[in-house]
Amino acid sequence: MMISFKGFLQGHLLSQAPFRKPLLASLFGIAIVGVTFVGCAHQGPLMAEGGQGTDKAIENSAGLYPQAPNYAQEAEALAVDLNSKMGEIATAEDMETMKAEAEQLAVTLPNPGLEVGETAPHFSLPNAFGDSVSLYSLLESGPVVLVFYRGNWCPYCNLHLRSLQKISPILEEKGAHLVAVTPQKPDESLKQLKAEGYPFEILSDLDYSVTAAFDLYFELSPDLQRVYKKFGVDLEVFNGAGRTALPVPGTFVIDQAGVIRAAQADTDYKKRMEPAEILSAVDALTQRK
Repeated sequence: MMISFKGFLQGHLLSQAPFRKPLLASLFGIAIVGVTFVGCAHQGPLMAEGGQGTDKAIENSAGLYPQAPNYAQEAEALAVDLNSKMGEIATAEDMETMKAEAEQLAVTLPNPGLEVGETAPHFSLPNAFGDSVSLYSLLESGPVVLVFYRGNWCPYCNLHLRSLQKISPILEEKGAHLVAVTPQKPDESLKQLKAEGYPFEILSDLDYSVTAAFDLYFELSPDLQRVYKKFGVDLEVFNGAGRTALPVPGTFVIDQAGVIRAAQADTDYKKRMEPAEILSAVDALTQRK
């Protein structure tokens, strides 16, 4: 049974477990790429403009920013590659477990993530180097694009982060800060920064308090944890002892007043806010001034 933000209790223990490279981390997406998710929410970014969604702006965003990578297209290509290897690893029992868990998560979190118009909770989290980074300190100098992802073992998370890396210079020119939040330990994030050369902060939500505050928190059942381990992903190695919960991936564009102006979150972890949609949302903030 998966537990959402409602009823979430803090107090997870941390550990200094040594890093173990997952045997099949690059193939992990195989395990659930073939599962159909139901009841997914926020499937596209919701943008505030006079209290209404701006679907037209979303539809036009790709045309406005042709230099932005197409995450959905790249994710489809990744899915084809992973699906081609599915039968070699996943058993029928594995697939049934993942299907049941996916359906339960969609029921437990029918509308994950805070809504457009809500105020983003203030937080301070350690970055990959152990330094504390405050959301509201960043907002003093510009809007923030806040991205929650599962961990460096997730191929779709890595694909999305790389697509965001390509637009980070544009966001910087617009005065916006790009910040990623993950439950993984800072040393895991440091390895990721060194390997990928990301120019943005990666913050570690070590007690899930920020993930919970943004209503993205859920727990994995022992059966699903077993499947993860089969594919070389032991969450306790990445996150710490007893820490096997994850965030629903989500993206929030937050203005300098701390108000969420665009949001996307989906229990289907393959779906993410497009880079062009993020740029469009940041531009909309500039036009509001």
